[in-house]
Amino acid sequence: MVKGTIHNEESFLANIAKNLGRPVIIEGISLPVWKNAPQREVLKQATPNELVEELREQCKRVHTEIHLTDSTQVKHRLDQVIEQLGNGPLIIPKDGRFSEYELDDLLLEKDTFVWDYQAGRKNIEKAERANIGITFSEMTLAESATVVLFNSKDHGRSISFLPSCHVSIIPKSTIVPRMTQAAAAIRLKVSRGEVIPSCINFITGPSNSADIEMDLVVGVHGPIKAVYIVVEDK
Repeated sequence: MVKGTIHNEESFLANIAKNLGRPVIIEGISLPVWKNAPQREVLKQATPNELVEELREQCKRVHTEIHLTDSTQVKHRLDQVIEQLGNGPLIIPKDGRFSEYELDDLLLEKDTFVWDYQAGRKNIEKAERANIGITFSEMTLAESATVVLFNSKDHGRSISFLPSCHVSIIPKSTIVPRMTQAAAAIRLKVSRGEVIPSCINFITGPSNSADIEMDLVVGVHGPIKAVYIVVEDK
């Protein structure tokens, strides 16, 4: 990926400084150090198993089914979930973890389309017709039962948005307490020079809305059902 070029940076910053009535400052800038950081204390001492239990409890609140398994049983569990949701068509990203978890044979049996950026609009059409979209969570927020998806040319956001159901496979090691830790992990990747997707989705359960008279309606603008499969990976 080619980094973009910044144009008119100096004049832009100068204009802001002028309107603020102060000189342009370009050196000696550092992040503030806060005396209190309560956001870092939530579930700070939680063990991996306790984070799983917190995730399980939050899934109840966001109408999301959750299953716990290990790498030897994940294929069987995913097969059960797919059957319960009505089978295919399925759509998945191009992701090597499906092979790592030995899921390729199962998915081939289930009328599965693999996202192919060279196929262009066909990907969207396949996502619209799919019954289930299956993804891997990059990070998972226990406090809110939120999965984090990094979208890319091989992983279009439509995979988790357009199908009737969304199944997210969650390696147990990806579970963190809350948004605080997820943001810190993304910032660390940036500091290391890693290429971060321009689109990162934080998804909490199936789509829902209570905009009209505070009546909760599930499945308004996305999947009607969401299922998380937590895999013991350590």
